[in-house]
Amino acid sequence: MSKQDIFRMCVQNLMRRKSRTFLTVLGVLIGCCSIVITVSLGIGMKESQDKLLAQMGDLTIITVNAPQGGRGKTKLDDALVKSLRNLPGVEAVTPKQTLEAEDIRLVTGTGKRYVSDWAVVVGLDTDAMEKMGYQLISGSTVKRSGDVIAGQYLAYNFKDTLRPEGRNMIDRWGGELDMGDTERNIPDPYFNPLDQTYTLEANVQGTKLSLPIRSVGVSKEDYSKGSETSDGIIMSLSDLQKLLEKVPGAKKRRTYDSVLVKVTDISVVERVETDIKGMGYNTESMESIRKPMEKEAQQKQMMLGGLGAISLFVAALGITNTMIMSISERTREIGIMKALGCYVTDIRIMFLSEAGAIGLIGGVIGCIISFCASVTINLVSLGPSLENLLPAMFGGGDVTRVSVIPPWLLLFAVVFSVLIGLGSGYYPANKAVQIPALEAIKSE
Repeated sequence: MSKQDIFRMCVQNLMRRKSRTFLTVLGVLIGCCSIVITVSLGIGMKESQDKLLAQMGDLTIITVNAPQGGRGKTKLDDALVKSLRNLPGVEAVTPKQTLEAEDIRLVTGTGKRYVSDWAVVVGLDTDAMEKMGYQLISGSTVKRSGDVIAGQYLAYNFKDTLRPEGRNMIDRWGGELDMGDTERNIPDPYFNPLDQTYTLEANVQGTKLSLPIRSVGVSKEDYSKGSETSDGIIMSLSDLQKLLEKVPGAKKRRTYDSVLVKVTDISVVERVETDIKGMGYNTESMESIRKPMEKEAQQKQMMLGGLGAISLFVAALGITNTMIMSISERTREIGIMKALGCYVTDIRIMFLSEAGAIGLIGGVIGCIISFCASVTINLVSLGPSLENLLPAMFGGGDVTRVSVIPPWLLLFAVVFSVLIGLGSGYYPANKAVQIPALEAIKSE
């Protein structure tokens, strides 16, 4: 028998008992939908968790701290920074040092008109800021001595000394803010923090220090990296250390408050953390939160997928039952085919094709229905409107979907349905080829 003959007979036999074929396909369809929908809910839950963790901080950043406040042999120094840069999987490293002072003031404007009575001043390896994930909303990175990066909302901390007390600051928290548009009603500060010249005044151990600085960039607020991205100043480590060296009796300080390590991928965070802890240092990262959440999501996915798989295996019993009934009805036909010289392999392939076709049809239709159901669930969650149709289907941006169906899940569902069909039809197909030709011809 040619492939065309097998295909034609497969279609004829499925159409011979339309009601039975429909009910069997329906069973596969329901099982396929159960698997796709339940697994998609689990994937959607994991996507929500990943976005929640991303809002909490960069998942590939490890903060290294010295044990016991830095006392002992394990110090956060340049030797450690060099060692960390040589670890496999590490993309970038920067020491971090905060200016510790009794009071810090920033002054700017003509005649020292604008004054901020507090500020967070942090020194970093400014050459590594881009790799570390620091983002700028305007300007450029530090290029020369005296250049700094201003926090996104630093300008709102300044008072206008020419205005009366109580009305000399801009309240960026005032006014009603619309959901999804937190910037629209925020008033402008007294001045643009970009390309602004400041005078940094600090009182360190009784010594008054003064340093002229110029902001060449404005950082995007990111509290996972520190409040300096919002209300502070980021300068180069060399500038900060030169400032501290002006304190009488101060030694050239080459130890840091902490060291930030960025790895190439989230999958290597745990290994790099283990290596750093083996060197005698304490570490902090989002891995301690992400790992349990990921494990919980996987367990729920397996549970939901298992429930869906039960439905599909029940459908497999229906396919087996349908094929066995088909054999009993077509015993004489099988005997005639054998008597005419049909190969046993062709008969087996014919029955397996019918079972596989049932699985394929049920799987394809099930995937289509599952995708439509997933989009409907997401539309209800996001709000039924045409604007939310594409986000409900493909996600993107800040959209959090309840149900997520990646292409591999649809392909898996179809292939799994076909395999279920072939597996269910294997026993009936073998039973069909084992019927003696003479006995089959005599059958009524």
